[in-house]
Amino acid sequence: MTQYVRTLGEISGKPEGTCFGSREEVRQAKLHAHNQAGISGTGKQGADAIVLNGGYPDDRDYGEVLVYTGHGGQDPATKRQIADQTLEDAGNAGLVKSQLDGLPVRVIRGHEENSSHAPEKGYRYDGLYRVVRHWFKVRGDGFQVCQFLMVKIGSPSDVTDPELPAGESPEATPDSSAITLPGRSQTTVNKVNRKAEVVRRVKAWHGNRCQICGDTVELPGGPSSEAAHIKALGIPHNGPDVEANVLCLCPNDHRRFDNGALYLTDDLKVVNALTGTIEKPLRTKPAHKIGIEYVQYHRACWVKES
Repeated sequence: MTQYVRTLGEISGKPEGTCFGSREEVRQAKLHAHNQAGISGTGKQGADAIVLNGGYPDDRDYGEVLVYTGHGGQDPATKRQIADQTLEDAGNAGLVKSQLDGLPVRVIRGHEENSSHAPEKGYRYDGLYRVVRHWFKVRGDGFQVCQFLMVKIGSPSDVTDPELPAGESPEATPDSSAITLPGRSQTTVNKVNRKAEVVRRVKAWHGNRCQICGDTVELPGGPSSEAAHIKALGIPHNGPDVEANVLCLCPNDHRRFDNGALYLTDDLKVVNALTGTIEKPLRTKPAHKIGIEYVQYHRACWVKES
């Protein structure tokens, strides 16, 4: 078997749209390392490629936007989930590494994927995507899976909070009846409208000081902070852009919060997920009423509670 050398980005001589008859042909073309596993990658190097081929019913393929389910916990014979997925799995860790380091991921679609974007037969290389964010989801069977939001690089959906691409609908999503899509900008990109006034008010209430650590970023133009949505905007979370769903954070704590290193209890205490310890109460202001339902949603993305 030819040794696989992990390469990030395009493979020379294999442009987007190249078709293959089998997974072995995909592997021989050096587009993906494996003949069965969906993710090609490691936590040290990042993920260079994924295959969408009907492996998990939780996947959602909107063309330019993917909700991709990670690897692990399935019975190989029955394809049934029998255990939780974790970030200790090399493939899942690889996609997280790609997200945090901004590395491109090749997407290969197979004919068994239940999607209008899948090829009629064989496999097709469909270009480079980036991982926007990741989270955990508890399925109806009680098992936890890791999910990744991915967008096609350079497409109209290549934004921080992507919405459904034009012409797509959430009909394939089991809980689509509960989805209320936020406003969109119908300009050159398909993105959620962030309300500047919401951000301005939240930052003003806290004087641009992080609600977790109390620090601010001092710049020549004055103190700076970041607005962090507790329940993420865009698909598949569809959080609202309202003050109750926004925290004022420093860049470090924003990244920690968005990636599950920090979460909040219902009484707004900050928990360090890496140690399991409560660090401090969240800094609050009377004018800033935080929605506990958004706190609970965020926590459920990282903590499997009994």
